[in-house]
Amino acid sequence: MFRVDTTANVAKANSQCDKTSRHNNRIEGTVGLLDDAGWHSKIFVGEWIKGGGGDAAVVEPATGEELGRLGRASVEDVALASKRAAEAQREWAALPHSARAAVLRKAGDLFQQHEEEISSWIIRESGGIPFKAGLEVHTAAEESYEAAAIASHPTGEILRSEMPRLSFSRRVPAGVVGVIAPFNFPLILSIRSVAPALALGNAVILKPDPRTAVCGGVVLARVFEEAGIPAGLLSVLPGGADVGEALVKDPLVRIIAFTGSTAAGRAVGSLAAQHLKRVHLELGGNSAMIIMDDADLEKAVAVGAFGSFAHQGQICMTTGRHLVDARVADEYAALMVEHANHLPVGDPKSGQVALGPLIDAKQRDRVHAMVSETVSAGATLAAGGTYEELFYRPTVLTHVPTSSPAYAQEVFGPVAPIVSYGSLDEAVAMASSSPYGLSLSILSGDGLRALELASRIPSGAIHINDATPADEATIPFGGIGDSGNGSRMGGLANLDAYTETQWVTAQADIAFYPF
Repeated sequence: MFRVDTTANVAKANSQCDKTSRHNNRIEGTVGLLDDAGWHSKIFVGEWIKGGGGDAAVVEPATGEELGRLGRASVEDVALASKRAAEAQREWAALPHSARAAVLRKAGDLFQQHEEEISSWIIRESGGIPFKAGLEVHTAAEESYEAAAIASHPTGEILRSEMPRLSFSRRVPAGVVGVIAPFNFPLILSIRSVAPALALGNAVILKPDPRTAVCGGVVLARVFEEAGIPAGLLSVLPGGADVGEALVKDPLVRIIAFTGSTAAGRAVGSLAAQHLKRVHLELGGNSAMIIMDDADLEKAVAVGAFGSFAHQGQICMTTGRHLVDARVADEYAALMVEHANHLPVGDPKSGQVALGPLIDAKQRDRVHAMVSETVSAGATLAAGGTYEELFYRPTVLTHVPTSSPAYAQEVFGPVAPIVSYGSLDEAVAMASSSPYGLSLSILSGDGLRALELASRIPSGAIHINDATPADEATIPFGGIGDSGNGSRMGGLANLDAYTETQWVTAQADIAFYPF
């Protein structure tokens, strides 16, 4: 999802913030994507209507300011949306692939045209620094363009048959796809499922996290409205767990794409199985970064700091465990402490910070409790461990017991636990001991040596001499173990993710059966 030197974060943020300021002071009379108040206190089911769940405030975590109000969906709204989606999907799937691709390309163009406006919402609603916001919008456009390309991909293959007939397989749209997206990267983690599902002829019902339902929901509804999508084909239903459960259980919804915590993913997967639905689960992580004895430590610590502190550690692929060769562990830890102490934390609108706020007080208190419990278990608090409001200082823990919460569990906060190892066999055992298997990073002066080491460690993704957080629109992505059910989304994997494979045979005459 990222590739950037940590020391460049603030400079990039400053540049983007200047753009955002220009957007916020744009010439009077121009119309932005979200300027129309028609979406306020509404949900989207092909049109903006009052939701059965009332409405709720859109809150800026950095200041507590109310940015507006957004509608909340009810269980009944799910049934309405699925009925409209099923009706719209049949006509959408019957269109030439080029017509669907044109809508996706237009959506990509709209993301680019409205980058500054959308970025400003991501900054204020999700607490991301401007660089992170710009990355989300860029990726949304790329996801749309990649989806447009996949619409024209071959739909099947000719199969051999012992019978005198034509035998072939073909991919057909699944029908209605339900997408449940989280708060941390709300735009990316929505569009990466919405765009390919639409391109392949499906309808989509999106349930964004209510905390980020503008940049992770309203933005998509408005973009696809402007791109010319048929009414009812896409719905956006912010709501609670009851709405998510109704979406999974709805008989017209055939596939569920869920991104979120492992605990919630287990519940979604179990419910989907009861209703015989395919489910794609991209869940939590506790990704290891192995720093070998020959790594350039100045570069390694920048990668490690980025891996643990980017977006306040609120990334599923965040570096949750720094496993460092004992011969260089003390030096690495000292450099990490220096890094952490110099990273500015504050309101991301200022453009002068590397870390913004955590999403809410519940998340802050969870992070702080895990840090405190880990220190009580014997770890050394080398940096951070303090907060003001929702702003949590980047935290470095050394001499961390492997049974302590900050090492063994997903923190989802800006915390870097450092543990040393004595041999590569021990490093392999430590990296492999976690039930999670989302991303792995190995830093070394010898990339091939690192690649050989990586082959011994199970992981959904492996990055040699790079950070654990990484993603692109062109690649299949998914985790193993507690990080997901191994299914892949992204790139050409979307062909399997959002279609059904159908077998078809045809022959000139009616078959003869002596029966």
